[in-house]
Amino acid sequence: MSSLLDVPGLLLGHTSLGDTGVTVLVAESPAGMVAGVDVRGGGPGTRETDLLAPHNTVERVHAIVLSGGSAFGLAAADGAMAELERAGRGFPVLGEGRPGPRVPIVPAAVIFDLFVGDPGHRPTAADGAAAVRAALAGRDPGSGSVSGSVGAGCGATAGVLRGGTGQSSRVVGEYVVSALVVANPVGEVIDPATGLLWGDPSRPPVDLARFGELERPASKLNTTIGVVATDAPVTVAQATRLAMVGHDGIARAVRPAHSPLDGDTLFAVSTAESATGVSVEGLHELSVAAAEAVQAALVDAVTAAVPGHGLVTWAELLLIPAE
Repeated sequence: MSSLLDVPGLLLGHTSLGDTGVTVLVAESPAGMVAGVDVRGGGPGTRETDLLAPHNTVERVHAIVLSGGSAFGLAAADGAMAELERAGRGFPVLGEGRPGPRVPIVPAAVIFDLFVGDPGHRPTAADGAAAVRAALAGRDPGSGSVSGSVGAGCGATAGVLRGGTGQSSRVVGEYVVSALVVANPVGEVIDPATGLLWGDPSRPPVDLARFGELERPASKLNTTIGVVATDAPVTVAQATRLAMVGHDGIARAVRPAHSPLDGDTLFAVSTAESATGVSVEGLHELSVAAAEAVQAALVDAVTAAVPGHGLVTWAELLLIPAE
């Protein structure tokens, strides 16, 4: 399966905690990666998004944290920062006549999953640190899977179904565009008229009678968050545009998307060594791929989810079981 790791220069780590979790994307280069962000949902839970505005000073980040736990889960970014500092990552701060500390730049976004499993079980700084260690080691200690009920997607719900973490990528000329999505929307991913996935109607339909009987989870506060990644040498402004257009992928796969009850947030990063920029035509092609990759990653998240915590999966509702 094509994935986020098709983009060179990225390291991915999960901490899977059963009913919640953390997913961290770390720049392989100590210099970090160019980053932008776009927030569309009405109820976001984020950290360090203002500094990613194209008119602000910071142009590179060292990691992106995606976490469960609602606002409590932002604590995972503290642990990620501390672990990156221990690994010698971050911007050096010069002291007067002596070496200063390194300050990792770690934007973060969270999903609301407090009504899945134990509402008091939330990711901590230690869990964020563990996800960074897993990324730097090139492994995921919490699960052998890269999609579905792993990392920040452990407690995700997609409408009435279990959500999850998903990945997908596209090739655009000499570059790659990938998406990592934690699918946790308020809206539905299934067309109630046909039983087909909004984001991929080529897949088999679900049993509409069983789908219609499902009870909506107690919480009506949800969020889809993720990262669009590329090795194209985009500028911060161009990365921000990729994040903006990437939201089209959410809107294609979820109805409704970007509601007042969602906190939909997409980051975009580039691992290119220099941010020289691409042409307008090139940015258009990258944007098309970004929306497609986000759409496919969201479908991957839902279709790869496994049963648990009283949540029904897409695969369990199929009229004809998937091979």
